Amino acid sequence: MLVTEQERLREQIAAWVDQYGSDRSTLMPVLQQVQKTYGRISNLAMQEIADRLGIHPVEVYGVVSFYSFLHDKPQGRFVIRLCRTISCDMAHKDRVARQLENDLGVKFGETTSDGLFTLEWANCLGMCDQGPAMLINDEVHTRVTPESIHDILEKCRQTLGASALTTEKES
Repeated sequence: MLVTEQERLREQIAAWVDQYGSDRSTLMPVLQQVQKTYGRISNLAMQEIADRLGIHPVEVYGVVSFYSFLHDKPQGRFVIRLCRTISCDMAHKDRVARQLENDLGVKFGETTSDGLFTLEWANCLGMCDQGPAMLINDEVHTRVTPESIHDILEKCRQTLGASALTTEKES
């Protein structure tokens, strides 16, 4: 018997709720697990989480729409967040932003057509003394320059290529 994607999502959410608990305080860890596994939090996932936790779906949506690290739309494999605080502004983050947009061919808030990169702004990365600062998935980059963007993006692409090779060898 084939398990549909919807059934699999429901089963995983049930398992995460069992793992973390079934009260509203576990909303964030369950959302993070869905985000990590599926790359976004779909309407179906929000409804299922609300049902499992006994809360209204609009509460779940409110959390997803409030936090910039949670998404209800697909994101690229590499989510690039550039800090836009005044300290990074003074360190010429605008030049870094232009270089990112030029190299990737998308504006902030967009994802490349190949689904690899999403550009987003971050309100603070906590690296004010090392700006401009940028976060790619979970990796922090500091003192980023327009000249370093090409190498950073290439490293991402090579990481993707290396993981594809590893997967091929394992099969």
